[in-house]
Amino acid sequence: MVLGIESSCDETGAGIVKDGKLLAHVVASSMDEHARFGGVVPEIAARAHLHAFNPVVREALDQAGLRLGQIDAVAVTTGPGLSGALQVGLAGAKTLAYAAGVPLYGVHHLAGHVAADTLEHGPLPDPCVVLIVSGGHTSLLLVRDLVREPILHLGDTLDDAAGECFDKVARILGLPYPGGPAIDRAARDGDPKAVAFPRPLTRPGDDPYAFSFSGLKTAAARWAEKHRQRGEEPPVADGAAALQEAVADVLTRKALAACRAYDVKTLIVVGGVAANSRVRALAERRCASAGIELRVPPMTLCTDNGAMIAAVGDLLVRSGAEPAPLNVSIDPSAPLEYASLTPLPARPVAVPR
Repeated sequence: MVLGIESSCDETGAGIVKDGKLLAHVVASSMDEHARFGGVVPEIAARAHLHAFNPVVREALDQAGLRLGQIDAVAVTTGPGLSGALQVGLAGAKTLAYAAGVPLYGVHHLAGHVAADTLEHGPLPDPCVVLIVSGGHTSLLLVRDLVREPILHLGDTLDDAAGECFDKVARILGLPYPGGPAIDRAARDGDPKAVAFPRPLTRPGDDPYAFSFSGLKTAAARWAEKHRQRGEEPPVADGAAALQEAVADVLTRKALAACRAYDVKTLIVVGGVAANSRVRALAERRCASAGIELRVPPMTLCTDNGAMIAAVGDLLVRSGAEPAPLNVSIDPSAPLEYASLTPLPARPVAVPR
């Protein structure tokens, strides 16, 4: 029985997993508190985690019909993420592990997103290509054994992540925060061909697996500005549909190219933007045409949650991985190299007299 804790941004999550089976999944979000600021405010997020931590863990235990004493291990996100938010989750997880007398595992947040798919579809194929798309990350990975082998980065975003692009353009169009769901809703009534937005890094000679969405954001801003200079509001539905189409096109085009280049038969799409309807639909169509299996977790497991961290912890326990020491620290900017993330506190530097 592995209890997973997630607190890297604005969701406080607790999940319980046993032998790859999801027993509990509870999330408390502070999104409403950030919405009036148009983005996540780190201090507000950290305080929200403090208030939500105990109720979320208690509800997860109740949902699974367990007591804390029946938990065999605790897994917690130790990076990347907001420093204060991570500190709250780690402090709480250390307390639970110490109180229960069980091992503690530090988990990389993005590895959690990858493992979320196992809770719906079972073990990851070896190998598989994984596309992680969220508000802060856009990465294309080659994954073999998630907890035993290093994770190969095929490509990452060079600037804005896909979700960040959605958030910023939503603000430009006067849509509410978070921008991803707002863009998706507005796009339902729009024409994706109404605006010829660019497809960044898709020309011959460009890095085939790298992403860049800053220029796309700028193109959308200039399109909206031209309308307003003429004294008219931009057609929001058309702009949202065209932007969404451009993002989905680039993401799926590069992911399929990676599958072909590495002779991989399974594409897994995870992260908050994996909940986008157009990304899902275009990925399904292109994978079907290429004879590639597409796996996408349910929408409730796409956004940040404790169940995905518990899933990694469960895999680590079953693989015989060494737990983290109780003095493990956070790493807010940790690169994704391994699923287990157990950075130790920095050694004190001797100052010469």
